[in-house]
This record gives sequence, C-alpha cells and structure tokens, in this order.
Amino acid sequence: MTTATTTGPVTSAVGTSYVRLEGRDKVTGTARYAADFPAGALAHGWIVVSTVARGRIRSVDDGPVLKMPGVLAVLHHGNAPRLQEDFSGTFGPDATTQVLQHDRVPYAGWPVAFVVAETPEQAREAAQALVVTYDTEPHDVGFRFGHPEAYTPESTAVGPARTDKGDVEAELAASEVVVDSRYSTAEEHHNPMEPHAAMARWHAGRLEVVDSTQGAYATARDLARLFGLDPASVHLRSEHVGGGFGCKAQVRPHLILAVMATTLLGRPVRVALTRPQMFSLIGHRSATAQRVRLGADADGRLRALEHTALSATSTVREFVEPSAAYARSMYDASGHRTVNNVVRLDVPAPTYMRAPGEAPGSFAVECALDELAERCGLDPIALRARNEPAAGPVSGLPFAGRRLLDCFTEGARRFGWAGRDPRPGVRRDGRWLVGTGTAASTFFTGTFPATSAVTACADGTFTVRITAADIGTGARTALTQLAADALDVTLDRVRVLIADSDFGNAWLAGGSMGTRSWGWAVTLAARELRERLALGAVVPPDGITVRSDTQQAVSSLTAYERHAYGAQFAEVAVDPGTGEIRVRRMLGVFAAGRIINPLTARSQLTGGMIWGLSMALHEEAVRDAASGGLANADFAGYHIAAHADVPAIEADWLDDPDPDDPVGIKGIGEIGGVGSAAAVANAVWHATGVRHRDLPIRPDRVLTSTAAPMERDHAGHR
Repeated sequence: MTTATTTGPVTSAVGTSYVRLEGRDKVTGTARYAADFPAGALAHGWIVVSTVARGRIRSVDDGPVLKMPGVLAVLHHGNAPRLQEDFSGTFGPDATTQVLQHDRVPYAGWPVAFVVAETPEQAREAAQALVVTYDTEPHDVGFRFGHPEAYTPESTAVGPARTDKGDVEAELAASEVVVDSRYSTAEEHHNPMEPHAAMARWHAGRLEVVDSTQGAYATARDLARLFGLDPASVHLRSEHVGGGFGCKAQVRPHLILAVMATTLLGRPVRVALTRPQMFSLIGHRSATAQRVRLGADADGRLRALEHTALSATSTVREFVEPSAAYARSMYDASGHRTVNNVVRLDVPAPTYMRAPGEAPGSFAVECALDELAERCGLDPIALRARNEPAAGPVSGLPFAGRRLLDCFTEGARRFGWAGRDPRPGVRRDGRWLVGTGTAASTFFTGTFPATSAVTACADGTFTVRITAADIGTGARTALTQLAADALDVTLDRVRVLIADSDFGNAWLAGGSMGTRSWGWAVTLAARELRERLALGAVVPPDGITVRSDTQQAVSSLTAYERHAYGAQFAEVAVDPGTGEIRVRRMLGVFAAGRIINPLTARSQLTGGMIWGLSMALHEEAVRDAASGGLANADFAGYHIAAHADVPAIEADWLDDPDPDDPVGIKGIGEIGGVGSAAAVANAVWHATGVRHRDLPIRPDRVLTSTAAPMERDHAGHR
C-alpha cells in the first residue's frame, strides 16, 4: 500500500486552453465509432423504409429475398419480436419506437422491414429487392400559416404552450408604434458527420450494445423498458460520437432493429444508416410559421408583445418546436402573450435540434425588434437597452445574472458599430451592397442530477468514471480539467472514462447541460477524495473510490431566471444582380458562465454561429406534396454552409460565473446558434432596404423581392 498525495500548488487547469485529449486518436483513425467495433460472426442489417406517406402494408414478399446469397433473416410486422406498447422513455411516450409492430404506415420513410445478411452489401442488395405492397390513403404534408387542423397543446418540452399577462389588445390599441409581421423558417435536418449506427449482441447473459448516442445511461434504460428487460442486463457504450445536435438523444429504429435481430439470430448484428435514411429515421426541426406583434410608445418602450408560433408534428408522436418561448425571458411588456401551436401531418416526427425553440424563435422576435427600432428611429441596441427587464417578464423571478447589455456594449465596440449609418441601402463596395445587423441571444441554464466515481490509484494517478458523452464538444477534456483542479494535480495524472452505462446515472449531452451536470458530480467526488487523502488516507492496491450523487444539491437550487446571454453581429454583402449574399464577418460576445476550456469553447460558439448563418441563407428541406417524401434528402439538394460560405468569425465572452454552480458553469453548446440568423437577416435589410421574413434568404427571393430599394447609385441615391 502507498500514500497518494495531491501536492500543490498546481496551476489551475480550468480556464486554460487544452487540445482535445482524444484529438490524436480521431485524426489518426484510432478512435472507434459505433460502426467500427469488431465482433466475431458479425451480421449486418439494412432498413427498408416505406415509399408511401400514409396507408397500410398489404404484403411483404420476403420469400425470394430469403433465397438470396448471404441473407439470414427478413424482419417485418408479421414476424418481428414484440415491444412494450406503452413505452415511455426518457422524453416521455414515443410511438416512433414501435417499429415493425403493426401494418400502419404513418409517413414516407417509416421502417417496414429489416434485412439481415452476412455482409452489408448482401443486406443492401436484398433490401432493395424486397417487394412491399401498400394500401394507400390520402396524406397531408402541407405545412402552412392558418392550417385548419392546428391546435394549442397542453405543454411543450420547455413549459406551458401558452402564457398570458395583461391585455395585449388594449396595449396594442394604445401604442403609438405597432409592428405586426409574419416570419417563417424552413424544415431543417441535423446531419452530423457520423450517421447513426449500432452493434448489438448477447454476451454472458447481458445485452451488450455499442451505439452512437448522446446519453449511454438513458439509452440503455430506455432500451430495457422497450424490450421488457432488467436494466442491469443492458450494457451500452458510446465512447466516441461524431456529432449529435439532439438527434442522438433518443432510442432510434436502427438500435431497436439491431437488438431484435441479435436476439433472434444469436449472433452480433450491426446496422448503420445511410445519409438519405437520416432524413426520415432520426427526427428533424419542423418548419415554423410565426407572428410577432409589438406595440410601443414613440420612444420605443414596449407596451405589448405577442408571439405566436406554429410547428408541425407527426401523427405518431407529438413534438412541439417551442419557438414562442423565446420572448418569455427576454423582453417585458404590460400586455404579454406567447402561444406555441402545432399541427399533425403525415411527416416523420420532429425532435430536439440544437437550440430547440430558441433558434427559430429568436429569428422572429429579434427581426421584429429591428423593425420596431427602424420605425421609432432608434439604434437597435438602444432599443434593447430601453426594454431591459428587471425580472423575468413572465415568471417574475429574479435573474441569476444577466449581462446582456454588457455583451452588446463590448460587441459594439469590437465590431465598430458606432460608425454605422442607420440608413439602409446606402453603403456600397463595387457592385455589392453592404450592411450590418445585430440581435440578442439567450439560452436557459439548467442542470440534471448525475453520479460520478473518482478513484485514487496506488500509482499516484486518478481515474474518473461518469456516463458523460463527448459528441465532439471536448467534454472529455473539460471534465479532465475539472477533476485535476478539484484534486489539485496536473492533467497527466487524471484519466477520465465516459460513455459507459455501467458507470451510473448521468444526464445526456443535450440542452447545454452536459458539462455543467457532469462537472458538478465530478467536482464533488474529487474534492471529497482530495480531503481524504489530505488527512493521510492510505491507498490500497485496488485504490480508494469516492462516489457522488448531485440529486439533493440540484433539487435544492433556488428558483431563478437562469440563462446565458449574448450579442450577435453580422456584416453582409448582397449582389443585386445575382441575389447572392455573402456574410463577410460575424462577431458574438457571450455571458455564458465560467469557461472551462477556451479553445473548445470558442469552437462550440463559432460552430453555433455558423449554424445560424446556414439557417439564414442555405438550409431548407423541401417536401413533395404528391409523394409526401423529401425532394432533397441528400447533401446535393439540402444545402449547408460550406467552407466558402463561412467568413471570419469571432466569438468571445465576458466573465459571468454562475454563483450556484461549484465551478461557475452555465453552458455553451446552443447559445451560439441563437440570434445569429436574425443578425444576418437584419444585416441583409440594412444592405438592401428589403425585409426578408422567410428563411432561408435564397438568391431567388432576393431577386424577386422589391427591387427599387436596391437600385441605387454609388452615392446612395435612387
């Protein structure tokens, strides 16, 4: 036995830039993702999806396919293992998990069969040869303003669907300046670099799973519920995940089918989705149709604020994109109303997508505020300062820190906002019209209970175990920094093991709550271990382990309006002859808690800003009314921002630690994408004098909009 020491003082790792600990493994191909894990006698599955948008399966002609080379099985609703019909997982009831359980087809792209073969090529060929016939029914995929089947649900994932305060209509009637505008955003798809994949097998009485998931513990428990298994019999790992953005936060069909097949065949089965399948099997962000009504006095002080939003959901699972929730914590008015409506269509079920609600909601509200500033003759930043609330506009709760105006002050200084001519369409650079825009950004700060174990090893090193997930955010590195600081040792003495469901309960990588939730648990365990060692504890050969559970600490948090904030700035150039828009530069200044690793944090924030740019100018899934399917379910037709579209982007932050977090963390995963699309759209108006309220702002929309404001000479005259 030896005595472990935590000699110091050691320079703080928190707040210092470190390259990702797994970075070398990723760039050299050593890091193994879900589709990379080997297994003896491995079989391969291929999902067959429906080609109709609504109806019932009349027959699955699997006889000829079963005779094809290498084919081991064809699963369909007539022979697949039965699942728990009343399944309710981490995010509540979810009928999208009921794959191959009935003959009903709720949308184009629904799984109707699963072919398993010796090789992926054999499985794919057999799946393409499988004949499925349908009895079709009329379908509706037409999302639009004023859909007659729209309704207000009871609640959304972030709270009530509707909030009311005061008399909106009376305040609008008494207002000197009124903005009443409609906005829309397109259907968007996650498309992480790593498509979903899973490998499942039974080993020593346990179901062993490797899955591309944002939460190993939650996915393992949901899988156990779905198949009626003892949770202890399911072991799931997801050591490396190539992006998630919300689409890997739930049990998906590929994993369910892999478990079905390995249970029937008694051998390991792997399934990996194709890129086109990613457009129907894993969820998406619904298109939104929003209306914002603002009423203000002549000096810009708000009297009324109404934000209503409509999104689409599927007929098998209700998911509401809570866009109208954005205004509830941002701007106050005597008359204040927010309503999230939804309509059931014959489309795949939407799901969480980076900054759900806030991303599309901020576009509408922040553009409406820009319109109000124009009508009041005010600078957009001055208008926001004039309407800064003292407490939560709807909740009435005090803010647990709110440095939004500080972000605008610093951002304006760095961006050169003071020299901006407020008149639209007067600045030129050759053939280009140039403009600048700004918008606010916010995302709520939350935390979930988590457990962690920290072990002092006899060789003087420390091992941390927690069911965290690193989906490309650098979480593994940040947790190592937090543990090293709490133990008062250097990073090289700490090893962090993550993404193993056997490590115990921990929140998934989502809602900007991952590092905050995991870091809390790791810090508490590490601090207690350090105290024991400081008192002279002797480390036996198998080490000393301290476990933590933050359930009580998290549940005892005082109620506050807890948010991170930011100010977004963008400069664009518009070619009036072609309609092309080029974003020249972007700046985001954020107040988002204590930053653990500036290097990876900046990557997260700029990545979110790029997402907003892509939302503003490029991303748009087009659904074909006749077939009910997507017309552009691939990267050729679904445009995303590429290297040539991304300008010089800066992201920085102010000191803003959360006083109730052990190390001051808030969360940064999503706030970068909030407000950035609005900043780009407001800059396009400033460049051209034309308001674009529908995203994306495509070249054809620029060309077909009112041309007169763009037809100016170099002096800025018509």
